[in-house]
Amino acid sequence: MSEQRTSLQAPDHTRRVLIAGAGIAGVQTAVALREQGWRGAITLLGDEPHQPYDRPPLSKALLLGKADGAAFDVDFAGLGIDLHLSRPVSALRPGDHEADTAEGPVPYDYAVIATGAEPVLLPGSEGMPGVHLLRTLDDAERLRPVLAAQRRIVVVGAGWIGAEFATAAREAGCAVTVVEAAERPLAGALPAEVAAHMTSWYADAGAELRTGTGVAAVEPGAVVLADGTVLPADAVVVGIGARPATGWLAGSGVALSHENGSVLADEQLRASVPDVYAVGDCASFPSARYGRRLLIHHWDNALQGPRTVGENIARGAAEGVVYDPVPYFWSEQFGRFVQYAGHHQAADEMIWRGDPAGASWSVLWLHEGRMVALLAVGRPRDLAQGRKLIEKGAALDRDRAADAALPLKSAVL
Repeated sequence: MSEQRTSLQAPDHTRRVLIAGAGIAGVQTAVALREQGWRGAITLLGDEPHQPYDRPPLSKALLLGKADGAAFDVDFAGLGIDLHLSRPVSALRPGDHEADTAEGPVPYDYAVIATGAEPVLLPGSEGMPGVHLLRTLDDAERLRPVLAAQRRIVVVGAGWIGAEFATAAREAGCAVTVVEAAERPLAGALPAEVAAHMTSWYADAGAELRTGTGVAAVEPGAVVLADGTVLPADAVVVGIGARPATGWLAGSGVALSHENGSVLADEQLRASVPDVYAVGDCASFPSARYGRRLLIHHWDNALQGPRTVGENIARGAAEGVVYDPVPYFWSEQFGRFVQYAGHHQAADEMIWRGDPAGASWSVLWLHEGRMVALLAVGRPRDLAQGRKLIEKGAALDRDRAADAALPLKSAVL
């Protein structure tokens, strides 16, 4: 992230914004407030001792020792942002307009919940030597010497993070086995007919993929699968998903989803109690575009949402800005650049562009003839054009859309 600066004139510290969480969503909310002209105090509280940092490099350059850090290039002092490290918020008391920390309560006029998500743990593996997660800078630092030593690694979970870590581990020369309880990789993210074409990527990269079997136990130096197979393992990396980090909101009155624990934000990213907003991985919001509530655990959502929150707080307009983005994310795995835009669950039609057995191809999803989502493998131009077409709700000519030799935008009716 390039260095962020904006002017701060005549501060008005009688009005206070408290931001709980110093990941990208929290940092960008603080920056967005200044960009939108907020002159009041901004307090940013982070759980970790490190300067706020970006997460994508953790599973890529930093993990392989190709980068020394991932700190955001933000001048917090220059922006008048009061940053506190190693100071997590333990409770929110909306009635008093205060948040509790170990160092004492912090008052606010507006609070922003930006505490992100926490990894799902593999039952029975907590605290075991050699078992790793990949969510924080410390996690990545602990894994760097494992990769450098070219150890035997078992990765539990063939989702986006599992695939990215397996990619880095193979690049480092490690022997890698990926275990997935579902019958295919990316089972929770993509339809079977699409994910099926990604299965061979593992073997092509020299990694072994075992699907359809879960982990029965983790033992010193080994992983025991549900089918009885014993896999030797110098290290185990668990990547089986993440849940919103909202346990600290118990008793606050902030409404949470019974399904996934996310803060139930409204279309302006306001929580259910006055003067509190929620943004990033910890918050779900209603999408008029897709007719359902979305919870998006991806970097772009944590970048875009804060702009809405910052504008709604700073301007204090009676009719605030609505947040209804076209979701977007990317993943680099096994030598391929994978990009996705939209939300395909409500689609009633799928169109292939290119040969999925080849190096570059795309999949389009339509609903009633209009494009709602796109997956692009090695076709960034498809993604760039498709994202704009999704935003416009463009109807497509099916034959032209399926012709990978034509620009995707040429298929618009």
